[in-house]
Amino acid sequence: MKIVVIGGSGLIGTNVVNRLRARDHDVVAASPASGVNTITGEGLAEALSGAEVVVDVANSPSFADAAVMEFFETAGRNLMAAEIAAGVKHHLALSVVGAERVPESGYLRAKLAQEKLIKESGVPYTILRSTQFFEFVNGIIDAGADGDVVRLSPALLQPVASDDVAAALAELALGAPRNATIEVAGPEACPLDKVAMKFLAAKGDGRRVIADVHARYFGAELNDRSLTPSEGPRLGTIRFDDWLATSHGAAR
Repeated sequence: MKIVVIGGSGLIGTNVVNRLRARDHDVVAASPASGVNTITGEGLAEALSGAEVVVDVANSPSFADAAVMEFFETAGRNLMAAEIAAGVKHHLALSVVGAERVPESGYLRAKLAQEKLIKESGVPYTILRSTQFFEFVNGIIDAGADGDVVRLSPALLQPVASDDVAAALAELALGAPRNATIEVAGPEACPLDKVAMKFLAAKGDGRRVIADVHARYFGAELNDRSLTPSEGPRLGTIRFDDWLATSHGAAR
């Protein structure tokens, strides 16, 4: 089966590509570096020719409100039109848990717009919403840092290993489209400020974390429901503490 992974050279995309190729599928790792550009449309028709499944894990190069909305809307329209022309039977996209509960976030508003385009396209689909990756914790910390102090919300997160997300995507890509949204999260919930403390301690980073209920998470104030999954999500198997204990985790 031919499967095209849009964003196939990134953190998640590379993992998904490797998993699907290990099962002997014909997998195209599509990205601007390989001549496939969802913004300009370059190479899309050729990449999708004969494809049965498209997995979209591409991300915007900019998180600025206007830029991220333009990216997901333009890429979404171009991709869905190309899939319809190619007769693609299943569109699988990666999105974010809680996107509709954090309207102050321009990034999450853009992900909702992407989801709407998928649902209205007529192409059979599955949307996998993920909580924050373990690998993203460092970026969250840096965004809340001011010198040696990091102010972060104490709201609950349920972060997940990117490897668990890639495993879920690979499995869903080989199944029938659900025409529904599925969630994946890590095995444990923990306040964001405590997640950051664990991460910094594992790295030997002496910055001090202060819990602040008004601290902004990429423009938005959080509560315990903002970014945690609904009842009955698919759960990853890798615990944050175990990930931190590996050289892979500690190196970040």
